[in-house]
Amino acid sequence: MKAIVKKMIANLHAKPSQTSELVDEVLYGMTVEIIEETNHAWVYVKTLYQYEGYCQKDSLLIDDEKTESWLEEASFVIIQNFADVLCEPKIQTAKLATLVKGSIVRYLGPTEDSKEWAQIQLVTGQIGYTRTQWIQRRLTQNILPEHKFRENVVQTALSYLSTPYRWGGKTPLGIDCSGLCSMAYLLNGVVIYRDAKIVDGFPIKQIPFEQIQKGDLIYFPGHIAMYMGEDLYVHSSLGGNQVSTNSLNKEHPHYRNDLATTIIAVGSLFG
Repeated sequence: MKAIVKKMIANLHAKPSQTSELVDEVLYGMTVEIIEETNHAWVYVKTLYQYEGYCQKDSLLIDDEKTESWLEEASFVIIQNFADVLCEPKIQTAKLATLVKGSIVRYLGPTEDSKEWAQIQLVTGQIGYTRTQWIQRRLTQNILPEHKFRENVVQTALSYLSTPYRWGGKTPLGIDCSGLCSMAYLLNGVVIYRDAKIVDGFPIKQIPFEQIQKGDLIYFPGHIAMYMGEDLYVHSSLGGNQVSTNSLNKEHPHYRNDLATTIIAVGSLFG
């Protein structure tokens, strides 16, 4: 059985309990496969990026046919940190939903009166309106030259600067280290593993540290960061409590010895 996330964020937990560890967040419009129905309130699911956890049923629209249709037709993604979806194409109207960056919607086209507004369809079938500049076609693969992809993925990661650290999070409301890197890649059309390690079957491959370039990933014990070039990296740090930048250069004021001296691998899409 397949399902679509119909809430702003669907939490994935380690156990079928709201008080258990948050292992991931699946965003509005993303789809999941239901592996097991645990009880009347919880299901065990697998995401399209192969992550698994327990999700509350009321966060999902469970319907194979609608999910397949949604996968084919919902081809746009929210790129604004927070985007209101309104009942009419004007700001003086009621709100249907607020979506976070990375949420997926079905684009129906511009409004007749103004290209400033885009008409979209929600998971529920409701028609709403949001700013045209807040959505773009969802990338499902990298079609850019290497140098352009590297630049884009870094800029995407930097768009989360100052976002609070949240274990298991991956939105502008709160994000963890692997959430930051995986979302930066996902928004640029590449699905990587959503944890701080290199895993077979995903496109990131280990390379020598000497070959590191902008957009590559730096792995530490239990942590991951994205290299920005010039010895700098961006990451969501539990120690720093937010998304920030640091340096591998001892002479830099933002040098972190605890990380610079514990690098265990470097991974690249272009290894």
